[in-house]
Amino acid sequence: MRLWRELLGLSVDPPDPNEPAADRPWGKGSGSTEEQLFLEGPHSRRFELWRALRIFAECIRGFRRLHFVGPCVTVFGSARIPEDDPNYALAREMGRRIAKLGLTVMTGGGPGIMEAANRGAREAGGASVGCNIVLPHEQQPNAYLDRWVDFRYFFVRKLMLVKYSYAFIVMPGGYGTLDEIFETMTLIQTGKIRDFPIVVMGTDYWRPMQQFVNDSLLARHMIEPRDFERLIVTDDPAEAIGHIRSAMVNRFGFRAGSGAD
Repeated sequence: MRLWRELLGLSVDPPDPNEPAADRPWGKGSGSTEEQLFLEGPHSRRFELWRALRIFAECIRGFRRLHFVGPCVTVFGSARIPEDDPNYALAREMGRRIAKLGLTVMTGGGPGIMEAANRGAREAGGASVGCNIVLPHEQQPNAYLDRWVDFRYFFVRKLMLVKYSYAFIVMPGGYGTLDEIFETMTLIQTGKIRDFPIVVMGTDYWRPMQQFVNDSLLARHMIEPRDFERLIVTDDPAEAIGHIRSAMVNRFGFRAGSGAD
């Protein structure tokens, strides 16, 4: 009955916290009924098949919507950055410069840094797309997107942000941004994707991360020096775009636009 109620889109009561643990499915909790069903542990095989098909359908929807967006640069960063923050202005400028190169700006589609980058691309006459995540409190797509896709699952969303991008710009952000930058670096480190450029904007903000990597990861041989040398850390939009342009032209044969400045 629980399965059919979920399939029909009807509300499903969350597990009773007072119910003995032995009588409840094991697994992880969540504030979202959808995520509770996914994370709470094993279900019937029929239920798990439906879940796999739903994930597959979300992948197909993303592939169809983003197939013709052209080569992208993904901008990662916090949704909590207000419009009057200097990092908002910096992300907006980066979006403008990416568009002037003839590349599509891709973001997570939400507010803050994502909105700023999409806004810069729109103002420069470039293409602006977003991969929006559906959250319990509803993250709405920002107003500067030419096209967007809504995703239920974070891992499908991250797949799309990486799949269509030839470079990555990392602005100041929190857990989500850290997750995105380290997952992307892991994919490059392990050869799952090519050595695409990763540019980190904000030297002061990211200095503690650099120190941690140098003093802990590198010092204890958890990674190789080249794994961290791939990152370019800067405050200068011209340097960032120059690095991306060089990589696009020299590694991938891209004919960059002349208006990046």
